[in-house]
Amino acid sequence: MTPGTLGCEECLAIGQEWVHLRLCRTCGHVGCCDQSIGKHATAHFHKTRHPIIEGYDPPEGWGWCYVDEIFVDLPDQTPQRGPIPRFF
Repeated sequence: MTPGTLGCEECLAIGQEWVHLRLCRTCGHVGCCDQSIGKHATAHFHKTRHPIIEGYDPPEGWGWCYVDEIFVDLPDQTPQRGPIPRFF
């Protein structure tokens, strides 16, 4: 998967800060986690129904399935396309 941006796509567009990044395993959208103000990764799921995200900043080796609401193992982590700006 190729990440689409070097940070949360929506936060970068509006100048908002994020805590952690999540990568959509279907399309490469980079969104912020639910601890972030925007919760853009979850919003992306609700918009697209793409089910699996990856803990991306830093690469964490786990995934989350929104449909089944469970963690999933991701042995094929996506390398960071960096450097990723820090906003926390």
